[in-house]
Amino acid sequence: MATRACIALSRPFFARRNFSSTRASSADVTHAVIGAGVVGLAIARQLALRQGTSTILLERHDAVGTETSSRNSEVIHAGIYYGTDSLKAKLCIRGKQMMYDLCAKRGIPHRNTKKWIVAQNEEQWAAALGTHKLAQTLGVPTRLVGHEEAQRREPEVQALAGIVESDTTGIVDSHALMTYLQGDFEDRGGDCAFLTNVTGIEALDGGRAGYRITAVSADGAETSITAETLINSAGNGACAINNMVLPRERHRTPFYAKGTYFSYSASFPRTSVLVYPATLPGHGGLGTHLTLDLGGRIRFGPDVEWVDDPTDLKPSPARLQQALPEIKAYLPRVAPEAISLDYCGIRPKLGRGGAVNTGKGFQDFVIQEEEGFPGFINLLGIESPGLTSSLAIAEMVEGLLYRYTVTLDSYTTADRMKIRTVQDLSYQTLAQCWRIHFHLSYRHQRAYKQISRHKPSIKPTPRRGPIPGS
Repeated sequence: MATRACIALSRPFFARRNFSSTRASSADVTHAVIGAGVVGLAIARQLALRQGTSTILLERHDAVGTETSSRNSEVIHAGIYYGTDSLKAKLCIRGKQMMYDLCAKRGIPHRNTKKWIVAQNEEQWAAALGTHKLAQTLGVPTRLVGHEEAQRREPEVQALAGIVESDTTGIVDSHALMTYLQGDFEDRGGDCAFLTNVTGIEALDGGRAGYRITAVSADGAETSITAETLINSAGNGACAINNMVLPRERHRTPFYAKGTYFSYSASFPRTSVLVYPATLPGHGGLGTHLTLDLGGRIRFGPDVEWVDDPTDLKPSPARLQQALPEIKAYLPRVAPEAISLDYCGIRPKLGRGGAVNTGKGFQDFVIQEEEGFPGFINLLGIESPGLTSSLAIAEMVEGLLYRYTVTLDSYTTADRMKIRTVQDLSYQTLAQCWRIHFHLSYRHQRAYKQISRHKPSIKPTPRRGPIPGS
């Protein structure tokens, strides 16, 4: 048994747990999740629910969510910027509802603020209308706001060409959310290993015998742990983890989009909705937008600055001067002297393409079990809307590890199919099917009863090789 002397666990870790009787295993744990951001926490929590398994969450910092998850806009996105076949659209739409449900049930601070997409010229208005049309296709509620209504509701917001309102956009206290996810994960028997920097991964018998993970602690001590399955949710470090496991021809090169946020100290002007400039094709983000915290304070950002160093979190005064014209375009009476540098965040990218589906070089989430490496689930390019999508991503990862088949008997002829993974679900059927947890539990039964239009027949199918809990 490998030593764990240097792994700083959040609570005592027991070397052996009750594994599934379907497979004799000498691995230390069933699931190892790398990266304790909001997505990694959601995945670990989801997997910890499975009886007869054990889950450990490895994090190189001393607490959860210290990188991208704590340096973002804390927005619950509606899912209106991404194409119908993209994972970003499917997971954001599903994850949004899951987020609102969880926050309401567990008392996690949040608010449905709505969002205005504002256009100042014909080009921006065409882009805004394109977003509105896409949202209608996706079944996400958006509407056009007339001039009279806009002046009545938000007189300080300028939109010379028009406004599209997103009704389901909101904000969430991401720190409270992550605190809840960590606590629930540990309550379910999971273990967090902080100050554990993964330095090497060996696929044992090509992953068929699991994975040996080598890590170094803050004091330089080295240790290793073995896991039957491995989930790479390392955020900005995900490409490095990918390259430790996969052969050279499947290595990935990371790209980092640095975003600077700006605080606003004046009491005027104020808004009650989030304000986003209409995003033009090819832009690496969603523009320097206006968001609110739960106290009603205004924050601007992020902008987009491509950097090579994912630890470069120092704000640059030059970014403020560049952002001011874009801010004043939709909030003309803003007080420039009240805007100051606040913080920076780094978004993991797989290329320098656009952030929306209509943009050149759009990069979707990569969430997949890697071919030839059973039990290795890779999550790459998990940027926005990663926070919103986190709970749905967790369900998807569980579905990839514990395979199932869903047949939609009452769906249209063109779309009737046998679905083997969550990735195959179309956005129209996501709301019907995604609530089903494919382990037999009270959750399964309760979710099944919620399906009214489509009644899928569920037949669990084995993955390639047995896995605990199947």
